[in-house]
Amino acid sequence: MSTSKKEMMDLEGGSPAEKNVTDTGVGEDSENAVHKHEFAAGDSLYAKLQRIAGKYGVEQRGIERVPSDERDDTSMSKIGTMWLSANLVVSSFAIGALAIPIFGLGFVDSALTIIFINLLGILPVCFFSTFGPRFGLRQMVLSRFYFGYYGVKVIAIFNILACIGWSSVNVIVGAQLFHAINSDMPGWAGIVLIAVLTMVICMFGYKIVHVYERWSWIPCLVIFMVVLGEFAHSGEFNNMLPLKTGPAEAGAILSFAAGVYGFATGWVSYAADYTVYQPVDRSRTSVFLWTFGGLFLPLVFTELLGAAVMTATIDNEDYLNAYFDSGIGGLFAQVLVPPLGRFGEFCMAILALSITANNCPNIYSVSLSLQVLSQETQRVPRFLWTIVGTGAYVAIAIPGYDHFASWLENFMLIIGYWLAIYEGISLSEHFLFKRGFGGYRPEDYNNPKALPPGIAAVVAFAFGVMGAALGMSQVWYTGPIGKLCGAEFGGDVGFELAFACSAVSFIVMRPFEKRYFKR
Repeated sequence: MSTSKKEMMDLEGGSPAEKNVTDTGVGEDSENAVHKHEFAAGDSLYAKLQRIAGKYGVEQRGIERVPSDERDDTSMSKIGTMWLSANLVVSSFAIGALAIPIFGLGFVDSALTIIFINLLGILPVCFFSTFGPRFGLRQMVLSRFYFGYYGVKVIAIFNILACIGWSSVNVIVGAQLFHAINSDMPGWAGIVLIAVLTMVICMFGYKIVHVYERWSWIPCLVIFMVVLGEFAHSGEFNNMLPLKTGPAEAGAILSFAAGVYGFATGWVSYAADYTVYQPVDRSRTSVFLWTFGGLFLPLVFTELLGAAVMTATIDNEDYLNAYFDSGIGGLFAQVLVPPLGRFGEFCMAILALSITANNCPNIYSVSLSLQVLSQETQRVPRFLWTIVGTGAYVAIAIPGYDHFASWLENFMLIIGYWLAIYEGISLSEHFLFKRGFGGYRPEDYNNPKALPPGIAAVVAFAFGVMGAALGMSQVWYTGPIGKLCGAEFGGDVGFELAFACSAVSFIVMRPFEKRYFKR
């Protein structure tokens, strides 16, 4: 996709301040000028920590805009392998496995839901990934153009909670695999092992995360193919589970779909974080397609495999007992260990460590979201926030180890709600009010007076929460509309109503806000 000379000048930053870049790549706007002064002064704690970071090759840039002349990540395939590694993991296998024990579905209805809902969920992720090369802004900073300088702090808090929550859920799956191999290994030990490995990679930043994700999918793919082959050879696949009809089936599919959607679209709140070093003239179509392939293929493959393996629990008590005794780890052990012995245990250990690839995007991005909260949090170097985020999710995961299935179901649904609200507001602003990429002035990313006030977005967010509450169907609460979408337990239409309510209310209010504030 070609870019005109005028567009190139706009993308590189319209103000001289934006083009004046320090040694650390920080633009000379009002906020970054402070960071430049502190770094140059050499006597502040911030400057000392940044010098230490630079000495050991740790990425020093936080949420500051990446100048166009530093966007030197020329490999297109890294975009695809980033998401391929992050999703070709046990966690996505666990999503598909929930279809039968939690929602009572068969394989065919589970498979159709997995394919079509993943397609719906990843489209916003692919779209926002194209913003990274264009503007050089992280996703939460980019969100200031939708929610305003102050309103985005609300979104950043939700994103922090989502990143920590996802990491907690994921690391429990890995710990279950370790426990299935060695029953003497406590859950907390597996959690800590995976968390420390993830933290070390994320502390070094964008480039090291991409290097790790570029290759980590290969052993995982090999092992998943071994799982597929061994399970197919076992003859335990039960594809004859009947397709049910009526309100109960509709409610179960809607609720399972909400979980699948929450996992697939869960990357949207940090989609642009992993393309900001791509060249400014990178084709948006290419970025979109590489992201699509990196998401859709592993998500559908692993979730279908999870649903298929779980069908064995219907008639085989060994599979059923393995699942209840050791969760997802027990299922893998049942497939791999009897026929393969020690090699099967080795495969399970590799799959447990694959959680690192899934958690790296979460923990890298949580550090950026923490910096968005205030100027004070931005003064804390990004790599220190990585340590804080790691400690937080480890503290949550250890007590949650014994309640994985219910945690995963409820957490995914809640994630789907807030991200649907985020997408409803962001996409409405982009297409209807900014009218595409030409409506942005990226050099204004740090100027509250040039950004939208955020009032309409925050109020629309509240309307989106209302929509989610009306349509949700959880163990602890079922909304009035959710009750109508199924039988005894209802059906979850929370993310659909969250998107609709937030988008419609924002579209109604935003013109009045824009007319009054002129921005």
